[in-house]
Amino acid sequence: MPRTEHLVGTRALLLGAARDEFAAHGMGGARVGRIAEQAGVSKERIYGYFGSKEKLFGAVISEALTEHAALLGPPSADLADYAGRIYDLHRRNPQLLRLMMWEALYYDGGLPNEQPRSARYRDMVATLSEALGCESDTEAASTLLALIGLAILPTAFPQITRLILGPAADAPGGDDELRSHIVRLARSMVAPSRDALT
Repeated sequence: MPRTEHLVGTRALLLGAARDEFAAHGMGGARVGRIAEQAGVSKERIYGYFGSKEKLFGAVISEALTEHAALLGPPSADLADYAGRIYDLHRRNPQLLRLMMWEALYYDGGLPNEQPRSARYRDMVATLSEALGCESDTEAASTLLALIGLAILPTAFPQITRLILGPAADAPGGDDELRSHIVRLARSMVAPSRDALT
């Protein structure tokens, strides 16, 4: 195997192992030794590739969010459908949400790769603003934030979902019913702003 391919393969193995470790234990509880063991390399390789555990965490978050953006795609004119897509993505990929929650707990202030991430959200807000016909990006940004919150809460806080919904949370078809309700709620939430603009 050529050296370049080997380096890319080793880096990918480290990122995969680190994603599992950070999702399970967060930045504080993750252990470099476990990551190295799962990836089948020495701990020194991790420091050689990434420099520190914190930089490895930042690389894992960055990769996960790039993957998230590619899987989700941009907001569309049908914001209720978009809320459903957010819900589906996080139900299928709960690890991503756990990583984002660990990131929120770990960082107090600046985030890894904050500028490109902010630019990605600005693009999403601009797309949404155009889809809604909003006069203000602030309105579109607030709408995006509300849609994301609505769609991810059941996955982010499964215990609250179970406490509120009771046995219905685990009943056959319960997930489909909850998704349908979220989509209907999102549709009614954005309808007044659409009506106000027409």
